[in-house]
Amino acid sequence: MPATKAARKVSGFTLVELMVVMVIIGLTLGLATLNAVPSPRQDLQKEAQRIALLLQLARDEAIVRNRLVTFEANSDRYHFLVKNETRWDLITGDDMLRERSFKNAPLQLLLDPGTAGASNPLRITFGREPVDKPFVLTLASGDASVAIHADGVGHFVVEQ
Repeated sequence: MPATKAARKVSGFTLVELMVVMVIIGLTLGLATLNAVPSPRQDLQKEAQRIALLLQLARDEAIVRNRLVTFEANSDRYHFLVKNETRWDLITGDDMLRERSFKNAPLQLLLDPGTAGASNPLRITFGREPVDKPFVLTLASGDASVAIHADGVGHFVVEQ
């Protein structure tokens, strides 16, 4: 009995259909990879948000401890110090105020208003009083920059 065209129909995918599916999968994976890897600007934004929260915590620590607390940073890392009787001591044993490295070091740091004389490392000191001087701390890496605005009464805002 001769086979008809309908009986000879083979099920499966053609090479063109498989290629189209592979291209779609490749494009989807490419877009997912681009979104999964944060940009340097996003990293800088996250770093600034973390520092803003830590600065707020350091300010609160200065008031609670009734001692001066300072944020000290250079282009690669930052830490917090507490003023004891005659010297500044690194805060240890505190997971929040521990020493950290910047994620995409080195960074450029700018404090406005700056302290008298250029200080390296950069320092921001919090006193025992709940009111301090307002300042703007700018973090920059390449062409990206983020600013942390402190109003002097405990509010820290991150702006690009």
